[in-house]
Amino acid sequence: MPGTSVNECFPREYSRLMESAMPPFLDAPPISQTLTAYDREHMVLYLRLLDSSRDGADWREAVQILFGLDTAREPQRCRQVHDTHLARAQWMTEHGYRDLVRSAQ
Repeated sequence: MPGTSVNECFPREYSRLMESAMPPFLDAPPISQTLTAYDREHMVLYLRLLDSSRDGADWREAVQILFGLDTAREPQRCRQVHDTHLARAQWMTEHGYRDLVRSAQ
């Protein structure tokens, strides 16, 4: 649904819980052909990014809510943080999940 708010995608109670539980993040996730410790630590963040993208939420709102960054103060950094993490989340859906499946067996 284009124009959907990130807050509509995630109930407030869930968002508060996730904000307090989110580990520190890098401006760009590590690039690797295999699942990294960073990927495992940020799995919930990746899922939330994928959900917000699927639902058409504005990237600026997603960055503010999910990363706690101010897009008005650091627009280029915020866009990079969003885009690189979303790209890694998308990589997880195409490739990285295989490592998760293997490690669960």
